[in-house]
Amino acid sequence: MEFRGVGSDMSKLAKIFTRASNAMDAPIVTIEVHISSGMPGFSIVGLPEGAVRESKDRVRSALMNAKFKPPKGRITVSLAPANLPKSGGRYDLPIAIGLLIASEQIKPAINLDDFELYGELGLDGTLRTTEGLLPAIIAGSQEQHNIILPLQKAEQYALVAEAKIYPCSHLLKVCEFLQGTGEVDKLEHNLVAISPAYSNDFFQVKGQHHAKRALEIAVSGGHNLLLVGPPGSGKTMLAERLPSIMPPLSINKALERAAVYSVADKVLDLSQLKIRPFRSPHHSSSAVALVGGGSPPKPGEISLAHEGVLFLDELPEFPRSVLEVLRQPLEKGEIHLSRAAQQAIFPANFQLIGAMNPCPCGYYGDGTAKCHCTKDQIDRYKNKISGPLLDRIDMSLTVPPLPKETLLGQTSTAIESSETVRQRVIAAYNIQQQRQGKSNDRLTPDEIDKIIKLDKNNKQLLETAIDKFHLSARGYHRILKVARTIADLAGNKMVEKAHLVEAIGYRRFNG
Repeated sequence: MEFRGVGSDMSKLAKIFTRASNAMDAPIVTIEVHISSGMPGFSIVGLPEGAVRESKDRVRSALMNAKFKPPKGRITVSLAPANLPKSGGRYDLPIAIGLLIASEQIKPAINLDDFELYGELGLDGTLRTTEGLLPAIIAGSQEQHNIILPLQKAEQYALVAEAKIYPCSHLLKVCEFLQGTGEVDKLEHNLVAISPAYSNDFFQVKGQHHAKRALEIAVSGGHNLLLVGPPGSGKTMLAERLPSIMPPLSINKALERAAVYSVADKVLDLSQLKIRPFRSPHHSSSAVALVGGGSPPKPGEISLAHEGVLFLDELPEFPRSVLEVLRQPLEKGEIHLSRAAQQAIFPANFQLIGAMNPCPCGYYGDGTAKCHCTKDQIDRYKNKISGPLLDRIDMSLTVPPLPKETLLGQTSTAIESSETVRQRVIAAYNIQQQRQGKSNDRLTPDEIDKIIKLDKNNKQLLETAIDKFHLSARGYHRILKVARTIADLAGNKMVEKAHLVEAIGYRRFNG
């Protein structure tokens, strides 16, 4: 590689493109590097936060250790647009390349207007990956730009089918590639080849046929579910096996899930990419841990559970203020975070599965152990979950303790595997997608009226249920949506009385 000296009377300008991280968005950022004569200095402008301001020290050391000459004179680096906050170390590489071009130490043999550069620099010039690169790669590929980024975690970046990605391990490798003196292999798309690998199976759960039926209905239509039962009845074990009976994620949904994990800087096992996520935060989690937050805002547990399951074990033990933040995301399928300097929208189309004991000691109504809780204690325990949140739960059922005969019995071939159940769920899911383009839990009241036609007897049945259980309009519509899912599982075009009766039975909060 040929190096060129830096003159003292220069006034040179270079432009490099990259992208910022703004929640799930990745707006384009133009990095302009200007070197002029005058008192030596290095300033970065354009709302840089701490890590970006420190970039000048990392870049200077990386250039020196890569055997380049740090430019002399007044250096100004502008990150445009100036009103967009910039955070993280992703700007190191484009700033370094801009300096080398402006100081004429490298001369690109390619058109840099067609390239975007990302990467944090080590002091020795090594390239390191940063969080939130996947949304930037998706946006860059839509613009048909070539992308240069670190070799680290490159297999996750290859998830984007149309992206033209050139991973590099060192600053020198990038310079050689830009000057045409070295080659870098383009990443090959790998998402199609990834097959789901399930670690849990319904076959491992003995008994609890009623609970398994409820879970099958819940995942078929995306309905929220509350499991109530004494300790050791299998509530958590059942919930953990939910992803194994859920339809695998489509390529677009899997990529959306990977983008959320990228923004959150979470490691994602590619063998699990097409499996619906399962998130189970501890009951000591804060509201910010669930919905997301910080500066800049990062996704929380409800976004990490996007298109999957958010399992809240020991539901009444969560602070009430924490549970209340779930109400709006449950309705909208996304979470809006507003901070003083920035607003963010994260996807949050999750399925809520809750588990709780019937009373503080856990053995009310067990029949095998004596409950010592008073009625007031039981009422206070149940009242920790607000009515508005319960109203957003489509189904609830009691999970009884497992009989000793079932527990001690040998594994039976009559127990269905997750694969068998999953095929029925996929069939019902496909019916919903063909009919309305979404799962039943996302139907609007207008769509419910068009899709679900009830005869006089069924309307009278619902009237009785509304009076008996004091149902709200939301509760009424949720019964209809669950009944529609039950009919889909049965392959029926019409919602019949048996489907309504079963849906009403799941609506009772019978903890």
